[in-house]
Amino acid sequence: MHQPYHIEGAARPARWLVTCDHATNAVPGFVGGGSLGISSSDMARHIAWDVGAAGVARALAAALDAPAILSNFSRLVIDPNRGEDDPTLIMKLYDGTVIPANRHPSDDDVVRRLNRLYRPYHTALAELAARRGDTVIVSVHSFTPQFRGRPPRPWHVGLLYAADTRLAHPLLARLRAEPDLCVGDNEPYGGHLPGDTIARHAIVHERPNVLIELRNDLIATPRQQAAWAARLAPVLQDAAARVGV
Repeated sequence: MHQPYHIEGAARPARWLVTCDHATNAVPGFVGGGSLGISSSDMARHIAWDVGAAGVARALAAALDAPAILSNFSRLVIDPNRGEDDPTLIMKLYDGTVIPANRHPSDDDVVRRLNRLYRPYHTALAELAARRGDTVIVSVHSFTPQFRGRPPRPWHVGLLYAADTRLAHPLLARLRAEPDLCVGDNEPYGGHLPGDTIARHAIVHERPNVLIELRNDLIATPRQQAAWAARLAPVLQDAAARVGV
């Protein structure tokens, strides 16, 4: 049986909860025999996972003395950062690559992916978030330096958020005070997607939250991942303390 998620540091006492929705490019054997029909080079790209994000999430959670939950299936199998009714829940085409195993999934196949991967991940995340009454959720993602032939993305890090800016705005101010950083404000994506992880587990429950996007060429190695986690942890703690979050 394929384990749909990993939890690290479940007993850690801090109020923070670190999530990583796109931690791996793994394809469970029950999906297309373990293959989506695309090349190994495509499976190594950002279309299949958030390159480097898992290492940052693990190190950041350890630095915060907080638990972390990481998905254990590729976003191309089913995307846990989408609502169940989102048309991009199972992507058929992504950044120029057609996904053969996703072109005509049967209703049974979709339900199987939901029940064996997507829903267990969100159930476990919900249980972790509810372990205490003052949980703060930090979601770690990464983005490719260039997408679909568009101009290169200049940001080193981007903060995504919706209406709840309690943590995002002070964190944005702190990071923008760093002279060597180009920081995106709801870049390279908008911060609100109905039914996504933050909407389900933070916004609905009025939990402070922020989604951190790191450019994946800056977190390609374990050393880079550890360095970013060590940089982000005290900044997060300071931003939260400044506004009483």
